[in-house]
Amino acid sequence: MSKNFIEIKLIKSSIGRLPNHKKCVKGLGFRRLNQVISVEDTLSNRGMMNKIRDMLEVIKS
Repeated sequence: MSKNFIEIKLIKSSIGRLPNHKKCVKGLGFRRLNQVISVEDTLSNRGMMNKIRDMLEVIKS
């Protein structure tokens, strides 16, 4: 069984954000602005993406 992945890009900085939002950015695996990463499509990742949805851009789902 193959796993589904989502490609997302961080388009806004986490400077000045709530501490929980900063933890979501780190938890998803972002290290820098405009970085594109591929994360597994799980409920926990979807929840973190939903919490910081104004900072992200979904490239591929």
